[in-house]
Amino acid sequence: MAEVISKTKSRRRTSSKAKFSKKTYLQWYEIMLRVRRFEEKALLAYSKQLIRGFLHVYIGQEAIAAALTSAITPDDKLVTAYRQHGVALARGLSSSSCMAELFGKATGCVKGKGGSMHFFSKEHNYFGGNGIVGAQIPIGTGMGLAEKYKKTKNISVCMFGDGAARQGALYESFNMAMTWKLPVLYICENNGYAMGTSVERTSNVKDIHTIGEAFDMPNSAVDGMDPEAVHEAIEKAAKHIRSGKGPYFLEIKTYRYRGHSVSDPAKYRTKEELNEYKAQDPLLVLEERMLKGKIASAKEIDKIKTDIQKEIDEAYKFAEDSPFPLGSELYDDNYVQEDYPYIMD
Repeated sequence: MAEVISKTKSRRRTSSKAKFSKKTYLQWYEIMLRVRRFEEKALLAYSKQLIRGFLHVYIGQEAIAAALTSAITPDDKLVTAYRQHGVALARGLSSSSCMAELFGKATGCVKGKGGSMHFFSKEHNYFGGNGIVGAQIPIGTGMGLAEKYKKTKNISVCMFGDGAARQGALYESFNMAMTWKLPVLYICENNGYAMGTSVERTSNVKDIHTIGEAFDMPNSAVDGMDPEAVHEAIEKAAKHIRSGKGPYFLEIKTYRYRGHSVSDPAKYRTKEELNEYKAQDPLLVLEERMLKGKIASAKEIDKIKTDIQKEIDEAYKFAEDSPFPLGSELYDDNYVQEDYPYIMD
């Protein structure tokens, strides 16, 4: 059976023993705080109609993005779904370019043409941000095939939500990846709800990671509210993959504190459930752990808070002040076969 995240009305007890270096804890905290403040600012901008369309925030799931940074390498390839701002920031995309993208500005990471769901950065080996549910699973599998073909030691990290675990593309990809022993780390960020429907109402298989057993794919469940647990699980899986043994599947159990998107009032869950998970807030738990364990001082933490707030405020202003893309650039950066016999007015 999968390990279930403990639900408690008080914040979970924090260990005073440091399992990682001070640098790692501070890195995690900085990333998690950057993501949290970025998403809060994005929600503010949306309320002012500075951001239009869809907006899926990562609040509550920050521990996963933070641990990814320490457990894989910058050369590893990564693709994910539409709740992706946090993962993009963790991969190194700047707050300014990401905020500008949300605003639809020309200075955005994809020149204002992608919006909330379609960030991209070849420089950071970050391949989206994909708006179609489950579409990134065969993409991530293909990225793994490319790394194997080129005989690198890099892995492809393919992230998706619990809703995407119901897509047929997952089963085809899993079969291919295991048959060809592709270097792919599949990560299901299981936050309990697809859009507004719980896992229990959509599948008889409630422990999603066990789907891997149908393909003899190694798999395990992870507490996604704890960056230590996430780091250890990803590091173990990556080591397995890099040794040439093929893919690995992690179900990282997490929770989103906001609705599916900005327009979702999330009435399908109780306030009691939400408060139980807020008591496990990964950002607050990590801060308490560092202070109680004397891993970092209050002064060091306060400086990070000040620096991050300044960064996000500057990103917001940068996005506001940036120009919109030119209409003449509408067809730039699209795939075009020049000799294809079609007629354009």
